[in-house]
Amino acid sequence: QVQLAVSGGGLVQAGGSLRLSCTASGGTFNVMGWFRQAPGKEREFVSVMNWGDGGSYYGSSMKGRFTMSRDNAKNTMYLQMNNLGPEDTAVYFCAADPRLSFYGEASRLSTWTEYRYWGAGTQVTVSS
Repeated sequence: QVQLAVSGGGLVQAGGSLRLSCTASGGTFNVMGWFRQAPGKEREFVSVMNWGDGGSYYGSSMKGRFTMSRDNAKNTMYLQMNNLGPEDTAVYFCAADPRLSFYGEASRLSTWTEYRYWGAGTQVTVSS
């Protein structure tokens, strides 16, 4: 049974940082991604990483502020978020799907409906 365990959300002031973690069990994946959803808004692509070589890319508003990394031994992916602003307030989810390939169709990687497995969301709140 595939499980994605998410941790690391919380409350932070604008300009601050948080690190989210997502630990996978019960399956192996080529890619894992992060999405977020603010109240009343669509689920938004944050970032995606290739487990094999650590390649990653980010949503346009996250570039330069967010960084993904991984610990293969722990089967854990991280999302380091710096210079957070109130617009980053949302529930953050990690997601994975064994059918996705990082070097396949890029549009699929940023589409949340392409992911089969989801972790429970973690709330990130940024105060101004």
